[in-house]
Amino acid sequence: MNKRIVIKIGSNVLTRDDGTLDVTRMSALSDQIAVLYKEGYRLVIVSSGAVASGRSELKIDHKLDSVSSRQLFSAVGQVKLINRYWELFREHGIACGQVLTTKESFGSRAHYLNQQHCMEIMLENGVIPIVNENDTISVTELMFTDNDELSGLIAAMMNADKLIILSNINGIYDGDPSDPDSRVIERIDGKEVDVTRYVSAKRSSFGRGGMHTKCRIARKVADEGIEVIIANGKRDDILLRICHSEESALCTRFIPSTKPVSSIKKWIANSDGFAKGIVRINRGAAEALTGTHAASILPVGVTSVEGEFEKDDIVRIVDHEGRQIGVGCISCGSTRARSLIGARNEKPLIHYDYLYLE
Repeated sequence: MNKRIVIKIGSNVLTRDDGTLDVTRMSALSDQIAVLYKEGYRLVIVSSGAVASGRSELKIDHKLDSVSSRQLFSAVGQVKLINRYWELFREHGIACGQVLTTKESFGSRAHYLNQQHCMEIMLENGVIPIVNENDTISVTELMFTDNDELSGLIAAMMNADKLIILSNINGIYDGDPSDPDSRVIERIDGKEVDVTRYVSAKRSSFGRGGMHTKCRIARKVADEGIEVIIANGKRDDILLRICHSEESALCTRFIPSTKPVSSIKKWIANSDGFAKGIVRINRGAAEALTGTHAASILPVGVTSVEGEFEKDDIVRIVDHEGRQIGVGCISCGSTRARSLIGARNEKPLIHYDYLYLE
């Protein structure tokens, strides 16, 4: 089979009401993952729960600020969390390994490929990667929005067939989930269904994100050709129901785009947060980019270059109306790029192969 699935297990799935780790739920999910593993799926787990694990071990009698408490609890909890996964998977004769990452590690192409290679080697040798943000050093501006964002990056990096985001809710509802008349939207295809009016921006109890973040990430990942499922991780056998295509698997599925996206474009698409500069283009260049034929960004269509960057850095592309329409990997540094503004008969500043349009 060799289908690749990234499974994101959220804080509200693994955490009890008192904020401690729910080992029973963790065991149930590990049992399901073991079944899928033995059926031939290649699985990557993006797991929250380190902070909850640490909180249950330490009794602090003085107040800590949010950054300090997160660093302390995650440092202690990550050891406990990965050890628990190790023990649970060992019962099934399966090895797992820890991969800790930071947002900065996705900004450099070299670091990105190193992470990818590490997990490729693990999968090739039957080891399940368990990925989490390194909360001990990721603080404030260096943090992912939450593990939803991380799972989307991992799914694109590993060319996954499917991304399953497990939360404590059945999916995206067509109204307030607490309203008995509300129903789960079972299928979202491209931009045909506008779910923004249904989704609250409120964050989850123990995680940093919410359903609004999940929708945004799901749409982006689906546009890259990967099916995304949002489901309730506390429902019995939910992973097996999803992967075995059972009708009882109540969830929301984001249908993937059929347009192929190269691995380099997937990296560029997810590198917006690491952009070092801005390339502004005129109306003609913008129309060429959004036309039916593939087009690169030529110096003749550039009106200004902002920021300081080097060759192969990521830059944002902004049109004549000030709207960001994409990101790309630029072919020269900022000094050279400025000298080429408006020039004709020059090579592309950003080649189509290294350009992602939103």
